[in-house]
Amino acid sequence: MNKIQSVITGTGSYIPENVISGKHFLTNTFFDGGVKIDKENEEIIQKFADITEINERRYISENQLNHDIGTLAAQLAIEDAGIDKETLDYILFCHNFGDVKAGSNRVDMLPALAAKVKVQLGIANPDCVAFDIIFGCPGWVQGMIQADYLIRSGDAKKVLIIGAETLSRIVDSHDRDSMIFADGAGATILEAKSTDDNTGILAHKAQTHASHADMLIMGSSSNPDETNGNAYIKMKGRKLYEFAVITVPQLVKQAIDKSGVDIKQIKMVFIHQANGKMDHAIMKRLFKLYGEDTVPEKLVPMTISWLGNSSVATVPTLIDLVLKNKVDGYQIQKGDHAVFASVGAGMHINAIVYKF
Repeated sequence: MNKIQSVITGTGSYIPENVISGKHFLTNTFFDGGVKIDKENEEIIQKFADITEINERRYISENQLNHDIGTLAAQLAIEDAGIDKETLDYILFCHNFGDVKAGSNRVDMLPALAAKVKVQLGIANPDCVAFDIIFGCPGWVQGMIQADYLIRSGDAKKVLIIGAETLSRIVDSHDRDSMIFADGAGATILEAKSTDDNTGILAHKAQTHASHADMLIMGSSSNPDETNGNAYIKMKGRKLYEFAVITVPQLVKQAIDKSGVDIKQIKMVFIHQANGKMDHAIMKRLFKLYGEDTVPEKLVPMTISWLGNSSVATVPTLIDLVLKNKVDGYQIQKGDHAVFASVGAGMHINAIVYKF
């Protein structure tokens, strides 16, 4: 018997043109615990790249805002899906810091970025409801989960989910972690489809570990002489790494088990591009939970080396690039099972099991 499933029918992404290499940070003065780091910047930058696998990242242009790049990704997703934009029931914009103008740390979230995107897309239909989701780096995955609920309830047939962030506007130039963060946008169209082959979203799982929320917060500059208030994104990198490596595999396993899919059927894992070594460690531990000693080859596509960590944009951008055959060695076939997973501020963790 046919049933309604939530199926991705279109994807799009916007990758900023400004390529920022390690050389961009050569003139920075880095502090740790309020004390200037007594090492050459070349050494700091190289060690950072070795640990995170990030060699480049992308920043938006000065005249762009977060909702601008979200709109660009959304337009591509709508075109890819081949739908009339006026038939969208919801627009969900997943972000963390709203619009931040160049040279400013002031966050602008009013009106909602989703509403701004609706205006830029020229959608007149008042029944297209637009709202934002603030859920840390797992925001886009959570947006997909919320869209699935809307579709399964019968309230929606077409939902646009955007994940976009401009982290370059809220990083502390005196913090080594500033080299992790980047800008970007990804978007998907999720549609209600009547199917008898169980495609689309099969299962999902989310958790909030609020007692660990202090690992990723807004805070003051690492430079003790700077008094700009709590204006920068701050991360306890080592503690976050340890938290993610332990908790993410457990949650992903719960989602896979809930779906009824065998771990050996999972052909690809689209995981938040936060730290290359961390993502590999998460996958290794996930397969250990199933009694497997090795992770299959070509399971986890990675873009972090050249795109950096663009927060909510990493997973939808990665999916779009793979589906458009823009990640060497990775290709999705019809019938393949995949996992979308993320971890971030909250601390939130979530995962979706999906069949293409």
